[in-house]
Amino acid sequence: MSETIRVGLGDRSYDIHVGEGLLAQAGALLAPFARGAVPVVTDSHVAKLHLDPLIASLTRAGIKTVPIVLSPGEGTKSFAGLERLTTELLRANVDRGGLIVALGGGVIGDLAGFAAGVLKRGVDFAQIPTTLLSQVDSSVGGKTAINVPEGKNLIGMFHQPRVVIADIATLKTLPKRELLAGYAEVAKYGALGDAKFFDWLAVNGAKALAGDAAALAHIVAHSCQMKADIVARDERETGERALLNLGHTFGHALEATTGFSDRLLHGEGVAIGTVLAMQLSVKLGLSPAADAARFAKHLKDAGLPASIADIPGPRPGAEALIAAMAHDKKVKDGKLTFVLVKGLGHAFTSRDVPLDAVRAVLSS
Repeated sequence: MSETIRVGLGDRSYDIHVGEGLLAQAGALLAPFARGAVPVVTDSHVAKLHLDPLIASLTRAGIKTVPIVLSPGEGTKSFAGLERLTTELLRANVDRGGLIVALGGGVIGDLAGFAAGVLKRGVDFAQIPTTLLSQVDSSVGGKTAINVPEGKNLIGMFHQPRVVIADIATLKTLPKRELLAGYAEVAKYGALGDAKFFDWLAVNGAKALAGDAAALAHIVAHSCQMKADIVARDERETGERALLNLGHTFGHALEATTGFSDRLLHGEGVAIGTVLAMQLSVKLGLSPAADAARFAKHLKDAGLPASIADIPGPRPGAEALIAAMAHDKKVKDGKLTFVLVKGLGHAFTSRDVPLDAVRAVLSS
């Protein structure tokens, strides 16, 4: 059984396929878009687990492949990583009518999507996300980017995929920490716009994290549907789509001040960042304290970090975090943009947040 969610963007619309065992069907799903040999971009960890089954599926569909295996980790999502990948793609003779496949988590999806967008002024690509975080978030919506020392995702572009194939069976191979990091993005959807979904997570989230296939399929499909609806209404993030950044202004600053290292995974930064955004909302008198406490407790009960103190190593200081926020993509006219909440399920954006309130939350 699988479910298909449509991202409605006119002639650039595409489907998100969610289900178990979809790698075996990838050849048939990608065949309408494949022209010539298809580069499959992945990293060495994912290659050991999923590259051979994917190539077998593509081969059955008559699609020739060119595997490109990169180093795992955020360090690959850089100018150096982009240079290496685009060089490999040119050597593979990808033409403008071709297709590039991204097989992996958010790092591979972001990097391969960006490379596809700039290669020969734009080549089609497909997303086959293999982590919970990439299945529910980064593979959908066309945001592609690399990191620089000044901040996360500061060099990038919008380049929509032709198709997304989310095989929840790949989640069984994830380390628990990676699965939890993706769950932070799932919980974020409930906090920003669907209190009933958060209520469902409070009852069923533990089953999903324990590997229940039906629960996993539901959280991936529901999250993708929420994001698809928002992207269809606001592709370029001029309004409503900014709500998807709940927790990210704080989270990206935490990632930057911890050196984009294994000290803090992206999803863990989002978890802490969302709690901080909700606490800031409470401090500003916008949201009930009970909602912030309930959200933080849910993350802690799941096994996620929910405060800056939960990050191993030296604690990032408030001023360093605020300085990192100044490089955020969402800064406009010198003002930080925060996504705040009026209780669980009711997010909104604000550019009039006093820095003293931000400092107080970061120091608590």
